[in-house]
Amino acid sequence: MNSYIKNFMKYRFLLVELVKKDITLKYRRSYLGILWTLLEPLLTMIVLTIVFGSLLGNKDPTFPVYILSGRLLYTFFSNSTKAAMKSIRTHSGMIKKVYVPKYIYPLASVLSNYVIFLISLIILVVVAAVLKIKPSIYLLQAFIPLLIIVVMTFGVGLILCTLSVFFRDLEYLWSVALMLVMYTSAIFYTPARIIKAGYGWLLEINPLYSVIMNFRNAIYGQPLDNRALMISLGFSFAVMIIGMIMFVKKQDKFILHV
Repeated sequence: MNSYIKNFMKYRFLLVELVKKDITLKYRRSYLGILWTLLEPLLTMIVLTIVFGSLLGNKDPTFPVYILSGRLLYTFFSNSTKAAMKSIRTHSGMIKKVYVPKYIYPLASVLSNYVIFLISLIILVVVAAVLKIKPSIYLLQAFIPLLIIVVMTFGVGLILCTLSVFFRDLEYLWSVALMLVMYTSAIFYTPARIIKAGYGWLLEINPLYSVIMNFRNAIYGQPLDNRALMISLGFSFAVMIIGMIMFVKKQDKFILHV
């Protein structure tokens, strides 16, 4: 373990540079630049509020915050896992020329998206303030789901990254899987509706929903749901361990397939 920590510390500056590079490339030719990180979720929230709020008769004045909080977390998970999945192939030139711990690449992909995600939370704070959602002591618990989702995303990213080197079609399959994840994360509708329809079990088997639920609880001034916390924690550490084992076992073969 000490050798892994020393190795990470040796290459931590490269990790920082890779994170900076990913963020720079994302907005390199954009006129709005980092401002789009705030505008995109705001505009998406407005559209979804009109469609799933006004048109479907949801009268909750804080519904935009409900949508935005779920949408931001899902977008981070989606973008990060897709970026991590392609990270080894994206940096194939560097992998063939110099030695770098290969986990640095998917980790940089996740962290760069996490920085963008944290910036986008500014718009959530603004919208919550405009809609007069008063912060409470429970808001301090928001860091727990925010940490859990990083572990979960990196674990899933490691698994996808490892498999996609050998199976390129996984990229298209994961896009379909992300649609299922999105529709079972209660982003646009309240859980009561799907539970009433008899499909509550779909929420139970989606660990991302557990993270979103507790993040919303913190925002709305409610204690964390212990069951959701255990589900999200258990899944996150499980995929992290599985992802690390898979990655370490297969990383020496990456150079033959990239």
